[in-house]
Amino acid sequence: MSTLYTSVRTALFFLLLGITAGKGYGQTAKKYSKEVEAKISQVEQNLKGARNLEGQPTKWTLDERMKYYRANGVSIAVIKDYKVEWARGYGMADAEEKRPVTVNTLFLAGSNSKSLNAVGVLKLVQDKKLNLDADINDYLKSWKFPYDSLSRGKKITLANLLSHTAGLTVHGFPGYKVGTTIPTLPQILNGEKPANSAAVRSQYAPSLKHEYSGGGTTISQLVIQDVTGQPYDKFMYENVLKPMGMEASTFTQPPTGEQQSLLATGYYNDGKPVKGKYHLYPEQAAAGLWTTATDLAAYVIETQLALQGKSAKVLNQEMTKRRLTPYIDSLAGLGVFIMNKRGTQYFTHGGVDEGFVSQYVGSMDGGNGVVVMTNTYNTALYNEIINSVATTYNWKNYYVPITAKSALQPIQVLKPYVGKYKSPYQKFGIELKQSDLWLTVDDGDKMKMYFTDATHFFVLERVANFSIVPDNAGKVNAIVINNAVTATRAN
Repeated sequence: MSTLYTSVRTALFFLLLGITAGKGYGQTAKKYSKEVEAKISQVEQNLKGARNLEGQPTKWTLDERMKYYRANGVSIAVIKDYKVEWARGYGMADAEEKRPVTVNTLFLAGSNSKSLNAVGVLKLVQDKKLNLDADINDYLKSWKFPYDSLSRGKKITLANLLSHTAGLTVHGFPGYKVGTTIPTLPQILNGEKPANSAAVRSQYAPSLKHEYSGGGTTISQLVIQDVTGQPYDKFMYENVLKPMGMEASTFTQPPTGEQQSLLATGYYNDGKPVKGKYHLYPEQAAAGLWTTATDLAAYVIETQLALQGKSAKVLNQEMTKRRLTPYIDSLAGLGVFIMNKRGTQYFTHGGVDEGFVSQYVGSMDGGNGVVVMTNTYNTALYNEIINSVATTYNWKNYYVPITAKSALQPIQVLKPYVGKYKSPYQKFGIELKQSDLWLTVDDGDKMKMYFTDATHFFVLERVANFSIVPDNAGKVNAIVINNAVTATRAN
């Protein structure tokens, strides 16, 4: 998968050199001024969940939460006044090799790749080599999109692809184990072996609504290759990554040469490493970027400065504004998502690759931001870190936790809820420990359940509301999330 955080809607489903003694932090980490070090400490000591219990504000340490989530390594870069104020690594890039995370450690960025890909496409638009509103088949040479009746005679545009409004299938990609045969882009788009994903096809007409599609992003990768005549990774490095100062980053699968020694190993929620250390993603535009938190922060800063008309290393102000303007869907720009926090706007994206999750956030104004990259398979941790950064740096309107009151439930009420449940997006489990129920997500996260009444509960780590749905006989057959998605009992 490459899309844990794809928008506010889908976030639910997919539900920083060295190490400091005793905490798994950096012994040789760069030292900053006393003022900055104090802020770093504040961030480390005040991780915050999505919710607070009434009278009990959530407050965790980074060390506690890394242990709780079995997170091997974390890399953080914090942006203030359009500059990286500090960057630091925590934990291990590879536990078996005892290799710590440093500011130079490269992580797979998952769907954050899509943001950089959009910059690449828009660079070609800015240079008059592409038209955002033209039919994608005007540019595709090595493969053509097979329109059918489901597209209702409407043509798919590059703007559709970048904003996930093309009505296409294939949400994300699992990647390929190291050593296996890697398919070509046409094979991937046609769902032909050795591709391990379905064909990218229409599921309804374009320009109707937002429907996240890594498959659509992969088509835009092929457009770049067909129009420029260059390998995707070469074009992106020379025209996007290098100009923005992301010289440590690459879309090459896998990275070669000296970069090999800097790659983090991916880990699952049970602490086991990904076989072969990481997966390969020929779907480079959708999921294939290897980068550091500091490099990704350079992209955030350049976006902020370009938006203000103070820089144009790749895109000018006009094109940057277009990229950050919602297209059809109010939350989706071109390769980026827009968060409106009580009138204050932020741009963001996140990503998940096998054993890796990451997230960036940048303010539209003021030059604030953060990048969190991890080699774990859990998104709750980066959200808690971002909340701590937002609180420490007083980001306007960003972190306003939901305060909720719980009501204890009798054990006889709780017991029938124990079991396994499955939605189209995730697997859930409910376990009884002593007198409390715990919710598991995808056999990983374990979160204590707090009930507001006998059939409604919440967890501190998520914004979602959950409800228990019994049938007429009182048997519990499903959990409903946010009154929208149903996870049915699987046992």
